[in-house]
Amino acid sequence: MTKVYNRSLEKAILLKQHETKKIDFVFNDTLKSTNKKAFSLIELLVVILILGLLVGLVAPKVIGQGTQAQIKLTCTQMGSIKEALKMFKLDNGKYPDTDEGIEALISNPDPDKYPNYSGSPYLEKLPKDPWKKPFIYIKTGKDFKIISYGPDRAEGGTAEDADIEFPKCSEK
Repeated sequence: MTKVYNRSLEKAILLKQHETKKIDFVFNDTLKSTNKKAFSLIELLVVILILGLLVGLVAPKVIGQGTQAQIKLTCTQMGSIKEALKMFKLDNGKYPDTDEGIEALISNPDPDKYPNYSGSPYLEKLPKDPWKKPFIYIKTGKDFKIISYGPDRAEGGTAEDADIEFPKCSEK
């Protein structure tokens, strides 16, 4: 009988220990889940500070590159206009006058003056600079200038706001 009693006692002790561990597990799990539900104020401030520093360091570089890319695009567009003007000169022996402008590359401004004008336009449509302004064409003797007023959209300017001129921009 003592053997049966001892086994029963051992089973009861083991059962009690198992229940205690189960209760401890549930209790500790509950403590862990209620302990940390959100970020602390300091953690949030550190993240905001890091993001602010990144924006402060990266944004000026990215913003400046946009304007430089637009200036390079303007020079590329001026190169395309130059090629169309060269084709115009090959057909007609001279560049269009200043008052005829780049529009002369779209349609013949004077059939009597340009009898060898191409059957199709030299340009499909009038190009505009990246700031949505038309290019300015000036005939200078036997050559020409193409001008964009640049990012400030006004004549003159300095640094990045300076006027962009062809052929000067092809020298950069």
